[in-house]
Amino acid sequence: MKILFNILDEIFGIKSVVGKNEIAHVVMDSRKVQKGDLFFAINNGNSYVDDVLDKGAALVIADNYKGNDKRVIKVDNTIKCMQELAKKYRKALNIKIIAITGSNGKTTTKDIIYSILSQEFVTAKTMGNLNNHIGVPFTILQLDNKYEVAVLELGMSGFGEIELLSDIAQPDIGIITNIGDSHLEFLKTRENVFKAKTELVKYITKENLIIFGDDPFLKILDGIKVGYENNNNYQIKDFNDSDEGLSFKLDKDKYDIALNGKHNCINAAIAVVIGKKLKVPYEKIKDGLKNLELTPMRFQKIEKENILYINDAYNASPISVNFSLETFDKLYNDTLKIIVLGDMLELGEKEIEYHKNIIEKALNVHTDKVYLYGERMRKALEIVHENKERIFHFTEKEEIKKLILKEQKKTSVLLKGSRGMKLEEIIE
Repeated sequence: MKILFNILDEIFGIKSVVGKNEIAHVVMDSRKVQKGDLFFAINNGNSYVDDVLDKGAALVIADNYKGNDKRVIKVDNTIKCMQELAKKYRKALNIKIIAITGSNGKTTTKDIIYSILSQEFVTAKTMGNLNNHIGVPFTILQLDNKYEVAVLELGMSGFGEIELLSDIAQPDIGIITNIGDSHLEFLKTRENVFKAKTELVKYITKENLIIFGDDPFLKILDGIKVGYENNNNYQIKDFNDSDEGLSFKLDKDKYDIALNGKHNCINAAIAVVIGKKLKVPYEKIKDGLKNLELTPMRFQKIEKENILYINDAYNASPISVNFSLETFDKLYNDTLKIIVLGDMLELGEKEIEYHKNIIEKALNVHTDKVYLYGERMRKALEIVHENKERIFHFTEKEEIKKLILKEQKKTSVLLKGSRGMKLEEIIE
């Protein structure tokens, strides 16, 4: 990483300290430090500065270090320093950056785009959930000039965060997947979510802004629209969903992908548009869809003996739960079907009403049993007036797990809840 070394030398004059002209890796987990690495001491990381120096770190950036080792650059704020370095480093890289934001579908869209572009380019992507004010600059600092394209998620919880991340990433192409109910605890209204997400727009030309054109908020933006309705620049046609996956047409070309749901068809269609925009040949786009590897817990299918678990438990909002329920409604109807719903977090003052609506939705899809977990689900169940013979609330996930394992028939189980509910533990 010679470019990063040169930037650090220009700012801090590190050449005489490091003794060579390259940084091996950029690390912020002290356990992963190897010889020649640059370590960012963030928060409690300051306590491990001496440890990483002993491991052979070439350089440490820290904001609470009391020693006098010359390999440590003392700054006022490690995170802010990382952000400023990432911004300079991004400008020095010859790379195309695609930035994705939106209330739902960011990670799945990122994974599909990455899979398609990897057929044609050396491509990088956000790993895990590194999509915030620390994760985005850290991801950029992992890149080097061997990469031709990077696909980055931009996450947020309030105003100003997407603008900060866009300013650091300076994206060439921007994507907004939708405007939903996530972050209402902090932003209060969807109008505010729209304002926060569209902070990305001023960094992107309209020819390079890709949006879900059926979204009532996003359809007013000037950009390339993708969706089911006639007003879109790219209209999804001949949509078909089955146990094997979904198929659709875009610009008269047919595509197949081993995912389910109309929402995932939108994610796939946006990814196809990105592929076409970057001139990836049709056959390679199809290969990218076929060879997709999803980040875990996004409608992930896990089979254990006679039970098929649909692990969609990475996160949840009213919109994403509705998507999951509508998709599960049409699938695996030759099996015993169980829906497990956990609390949806960060929904603000109307959270119980949102949970009540989701419970009522679950009672009206094709399922045999509905199991609820979490205090919000319990409170919402108390005010549900529909027939509740098929629905049960539990205070322990272990109880749900035992009941599922007792089933004698071939069984399909949908798990959906916010990250804090950790519903995947039911599978373990």
